[in-house]
Amino acid sequence: MFCRCLLVVAARLSPRARCLPTAAAPRRCLLLMKPQVVFVLGGPGAGKGTQCARIVEKYGYTHLSAGDLLRDERKRPGSQYGELIEKYIKEGAIVPVEITISLLKRAMDQTMAANVQKYKFLIDGFPRNEDNLQGWNKTMDGKADVSFVLFFDCDNEICIGRCLERGKSSGRSDDNRESLEKRLDTYLQSTKPIIDQYEKMGKVRKVDASKSVDEVFGKVVKIFDKEG
Repeated sequence: MFCRCLLVVAARLSPRARCLPTAAAPRRCLLLMKPQVVFVLGGPGAGKGTQCARIVEKYGYTHLSAGDLLRDERKRPGSQYGELIEKYIKEGAIVPVEITISLLKRAMDQTMAANVQKYKFLIDGFPRNEDNLQGWNKTMDGKADVSFVLFFDCDNEICIGRCLERGKSSGRSDDNRESLEKRLDTYLQSTKPIIDQYEKMGKVRKVDASKSVDEVFGKVVKIFDKEG
């Protein structure tokens, strides 16, 4: 017998939807709209996390940091991926796409299951290379829509300086010059080409991230006000 579904109607929702069972009512389901995703990209220290926090506060998005999800999974007791993630992060390399996408999808599913109106997501630090992009397209095709790419463009030395300053209090094992230089090399060789691909599709919104936090956010506001 088919479950009964509650259609949640909201402004500017995607025309497609999917059902997820709820723990409280396993025989019922909520018809959830597909996640609307903004990829947030830029080099380490470009200010992605800082700006995402402000976007969340002003526009109600849910912020998912691929890096934070990986670091949390690395620390989670009993994680089968913990040691592997630690190795990749320390070397400034990119974690296998299957791991990253599974963590992102789990976080989106949990968020939308808890609140059907939380369907807009900022995903920062992803996709970081062609393998990431292909993995996303294969796994999430028809399950999420990418609205645009928010690209924070920033000089390498400014990025390194910011991360080294952050490292004084962050406790992150990768906030040191050696790891940062490797991460920047990885970004330039692997992530920048992904941004260029989206640029050709007209889906990149570029912001000069070398300015002050307030100046950068002023540009971000103009983008989100226009995009809706």
